Amino acid sequence: MDKPKTVIELKDATLKLGGRSLWEHLNLEVKRGEFIAVLGPNGSGKTSLIQILLGLESLASGSVVVDGETPHRGSKVIGYVPQQRAFDDDLPITGRDLVHMGLDGFKFGVSFGDQNARQEVQRVINQVGAAVYADAPIGLLSGGEQQRLRIAQALLGTPKVLLCDEPLLSLDIASQQVVSSLINDHRQKSRAAIVFVTHDINPILPMVDRVLYLVGHRWAVGKPDQVLTSERLSELYGAQIDVIRAKGKILVVGGNELELGEGGHHGRTR
Repeated sequence: MDKPKTVIELKDATLKLGGRSLWEHLNLEVKRGEFIAVLGPNGSGKTSLIQILLGLESLASGSVVVDGETPHRGSKVIGYVPQQRAFDDDLPITGRDLVHMGLDGFKFGVSFGDQNARQEVQRVINQVGAAVYADAPIGLLSGGEQQRLRIAQALLGTPKVLLCDEPLLSLDIASQQVVSSLINDHRQKSRAAIVFVTHDINPILPMVDRVLYLVGHRWAVGKPDQVLTSERLSELYGAQIDVIRAKGKILVVGGNELELGEGGHHGRTR
């Protein structure tokens, strides 16, 4: 069997903001079909990593390629799922309009001719199970329904890479499960690579292949069973951290900056 193709590669990558290093010398390869969870405290550069892969921010040093090319706006291989943000109730667009914007340059993705656009929009709406309410005003839909439509927009063109920036934020548990499952279903059907920024790994833990953890100017990467340990987190933070596992969930205890499910082995000490 052929090895999965690498679709994202960062080599010796350093990100700086205002002269301060958020992370340094990051080396990461993401394969087709791989699900990577990106964790870390606020300000650690998680969203900036997504922006770099979208071609909207630049590295201070090192290199990054997505599907063999330098990241650039409008890449046909990338789908992007943002955080759930509420729309105004009286916004005069429907859910279908929101999805269709992805064909008009309002999204990082592929463009279609007018003849095929309607069919492609309907295909992704059906894929996420949103056909029943796709023609309702977007502002009157629930957060979970709106997020389904954002996922539909991201799936236009069947991208090889799906970049998800806190897509579960502000959603209830049931909607978190639905959104996570839709993203994972796309991975399983299309072998897309998933890069999933989150503050809580528990909703996606069964789906995750590896964890990338960013903190300070350091980084950590590894399989969940290897990295989500008290020893690894204590090493990374330089403080005593306790990882508690109960009923298939993970709780991290220690320090004001910690979030659920953080962990990893230090990038310099493989």
